[in-house]
Amino acid sequence: MPASESHPADDKITVENYQRLLARYERLMEVIRQLNSTLDLGTLLNRIIDAAAELTDAEEASILLLDPVTGELRFEATTNMSGSAMEAIPVPLEGSLAGWVATHGQPGLVEDARSDERWYGKVDKTMQFITRNLLAVPMKVHNQVIGVVEAINKREDTRWTDDDVSTLTALADQAAIAVQNARLFQQSDFVAEMVHELRTPLAALKASTSLLLRPSMSDELRQEIVRTMHVETERLTRMTTEFLDLARLESGRARLDAQIFDIRQLAEECADLVRQQAQERDIDIRISGDALKAEADREKIKQVLLNLLTNAIKYNREGGTIICEIAQAAPARRRDPEHLLVRVRDSGYGISSEDQQHVFDKFFRIAGTADKTVGTGLGLSIARRIIEAHGCMLDLESEPGVGTTFYFTLPLAAGGPRREKRLPGSAELSSSGAG
Repeated sequence: MPASESHPADDKITVENYQRLLARYERLMEVIRQLNSTLDLGTLLNRIIDAAAELTDAEEASILLLDPVTGELRFEATTNMSGSAMEAIPVPLEGSLAGWVATHGQPGLVEDARSDERWYGKVDKTMQFITRNLLAVPMKVHNQVIGVVEAINKREDTRWTDDDVSTLTALADQAAIAVQNARLFQQSDFVAEMVHELRTPLAALKASTSLLLRPSMSDELRQEIVRTMHVETERLTRMTTEFLDLARLESGRARLDAQIFDIRQLAEECADLVRQQAQERDIDIRISGDALKAEADREKIKQVLLNLLTNAIKYNREGGTIICEIAQAAPARRRDPEHLLVRVRDSGYGISSEDQQHVFDKFFRIAGTADKTVGTGLGLSIARRIIEAHGCMLDLESEPGVGTTFYFTLPLAAGGPRREKRLPGSAELSSSGAG
């Protein structure tokens, strides 16, 4: 056959390769647009690892960011590892592929992990995972490496290609800029809001101490001022605790310790903790629904439930009711993961449509309630962040004069009424390796 002629099969392969590459780069552009559309660090990290695995046809993916204090690389997100597991495994700069990539600032590719001296086997040993091959690329901002993106175990163990390297490098470059922007935005925005909110209790404490210095102060007034100081001190303590909680959630450094637990049992436990507070206003709390198993961070979900129940008491009528309902959520599509649904419904005054748009904003308080309730205005922001960190949603429905229902979903654990399904992030999952 003349050299100028081509075999039909070769033409077909060339066309198929071209179409595949075109689809890949179109998807890459779509992902980059998504990265630029949010400043939420947790959302960014999850989008990056999902895209890294998809675009390179890998089984798993991870992001490791450099710790500015220790200089170690630490897992910040993986497609298949629990938060507590990520926190427990720092990756050294020496003796690991990720460390080599971070130090040299260039991609590293391993076709056989165990034959490469740069492979760091502690992750596999700790997580009982087998890393067969991996590709790692640096995340750079202004030529400074801030972390590493890894794609682990090419499907069907085919070889990594130049297109895999270039695609993952392009993703990592955009991801680094997006992560840095999110960090800077959250730091400046949060600090400004925090300082503003601290001024009120600090001003009250300053005024109280000035009054206490007056020699003509009566004992009765002195005791009243001391009570005020106690209340404001407690408020400052709550604020600082919630500031730290929210900062960890927004920075992506909060870890989820996923476990399987009975969500109804947890709801009963939370109801018992706030029942006395409810009884003081003659409010009845009821728990209804199925004894479903959730797979999530139990302590953090407890924090969410307590916040919703406490709010339902604060904003309810005297002699009102609160009903916490648990049910299995109907999936929007047949192949969607299985979830359970928790509703906390009160018989309070309801929330206007305008205020509903802001209830999850930091420091937001419903107009006309500031003198009736005490709080930092961070509880619902923290609750939503916790639920979103599980890959789920928290929202509300409300009708003025009738009441409000807050509802959230959680992954349904194995042992539920349907087939077994694991939550990404569970400690029981086989986890992604690292180099």
